[in-house]
Amino acid sequence: MTVPSLDGRTFVGVTNSGDGEVGAATVFDYHEQADLVWAEYAGGGIRLGRLAGTRSGDALDFRYVHVSADGSTSSGHCAARLELLPDGRVRSHETWEWESRPGAGASVVEEISPDAR
Repeated sequence: MTVPSLDGRTFVGVTNSGDGEVGAATVFDYHEQADLVWAEYAGGGIRLGRLAGTRSGDALDFRYVHVSADGSTSSGHCAARLELLPDGRVRSHETWEWESRPGAGASVVEEISPDAR
C-alpha cells in the first residue's frame, strides 16, 4: 500500500545512529506537491533546518541543510523508505550521509499523532 501524501504531516526523530544530530526533540513539518517534497525542521541540537527532494512511490531522495545549536552549518544527502503504520501514521526509514563533513548513519522519523500536535 502506498503511503498517502506527506503534505501537512509532522514528524519527530525516533532513532539515529552515527554522528547524526536529529533526535526526539527535532520536529519536521512536511510539504508535498506532485513529486516534490520539502520540510522545515528544528529542535534539540538543531536551530534551523530545511530539506528538499523528490518522491517516487514510497521512496524519498533529498538533501538537507541545517544550523546547529553551536552555530555551525552542515549539509548532506538522504534516501528514505516510507512505511504506513497500522494506525495511519507514517514512519520514514532513512539512510543518510554528510556532504559537508565525514560521517553517515541511519535514522527513523515518525509522524506524531494528530492529538499530540
